[in-house]
Amino acid sequence: MTLKATPLNAAHRALGARMVDFGGWDMPVNYGSQIEEHHAVRSDAGMFDVAHMCVVDIEGTDVRGFLRRLLANNVDKLQVSGKALYSCMLNPEGGVIDDLIVYFFTENWFRLVVNAGTAEKDVAWMQAKSDEWQAGLTITQRRDDPANAMALIAVQGPNARARVWELIPQAKEATAEMKPFNVAIVQDTAFGEAMVARTGYTGEDGFEIGVAATQAEALWNALAAAGVKPAGLGARDTLRLEAGMNLYGQDMDDTVNPLDAGLAWTIDLVSERDFVGKAALQAKGQNAQFVGLILREKGGVLRAHQRVIAADGATGEITSGTFSPTMQQAIALARVPMGVQLGDTVHVEIRDKKLAATVVKLPFVRNGKILVA
Repeated sequence: MTLKATPLNAAHRALGARMVDFGGWDMPVNYGSQIEEHHAVRSDAGMFDVAHMCVVDIEGTDVRGFLRRLLANNVDKLQVSGKALYSCMLNPEGGVIDDLIVYFFTENWFRLVVNAGTAEKDVAWMQAKSDEWQAGLTITQRRDDPANAMALIAVQGPNARARVWELIPQAKEATAEMKPFNVAIVQDTAFGEAMVARTGYTGEDGFEIGVAATQAEALWNALAAAGVKPAGLGARDTLRLEAGMNLYGQDMDDTVNPLDAGLAWTIDLVSERDFVGKAALQAKGQNAQFVGLILREKGGVLRAHQRVIAADGATGEITSGTFSPTMQQAIALARVPMGVQLGDTVHVEIRDKKLAATVVKLPFVRNGKILVA
């Protein structure tokens, strides 16, 4: 199978990146030291190629009404142009088709950013629902069509915004006072029109920047010249795990109830609004908790699918695990039984051992600070 490549593929190879198959995409896992890349994002500024993710523009006379029915979170929270919202898109059984960010620009134009591996499935689902509900919308994916392709670069870390403003001074006026989960379209930059969103996947401040795919390599190289450290999938995973952020396909998928994946805060079950999957969620309710674990004994690394055993013998499962470069401890995200309490000791089955771990509240790390002990 031929792997798909982002517009930055040549730039990664020029930097000597170690490339891997990531869901059918040829992506950099690191450029030398994954640990250094991780620490650069926590202490200074790093950047990630996220052009494998897919921008989807939805346009028409009642996009809001369509998204009200499509998404589990309530787009009525988006009343000011430039606001963004994190949401799950569910199937009728309440499973997660995808998690995504939706940006509100006008009543006739909302923009979604969806995951790489689910993009084709997502767009097909949206189109089917638009047809079924006779919404009359135009749904345009902005990744695979060379004529209008957009590429995304995430610049993350305590100095990320300042570095971006050096290169794109027009962005400073639009974003200096902008709060997290907002977006601005900035015109006439050195890289053409740019979407600058104060969002990210690391637990640090920064921007996710969308430019025409033809401008991506120039932006990437300019950021590197300005001292922003390229970072690969390895650091991205340890950073997001420290930040307690779910990864689609690992911490949840279309078989998982989002209430069991720590995503209740993204599900609007309060308003009278109906949405796909609502009835299933109301019928099932929450049946597990999504928590953090810190391994307290030596002799193992926490990994997905390891069994978690509570004091009463009830079992759960690790969904993501790693060794935290910031904390210098083995940590994990896990679904555990409802009776487990924060501070409890549980045991994780690692090969032929049962090693003790402490249940903690997520996130582990946010804005460079360790929040759990």
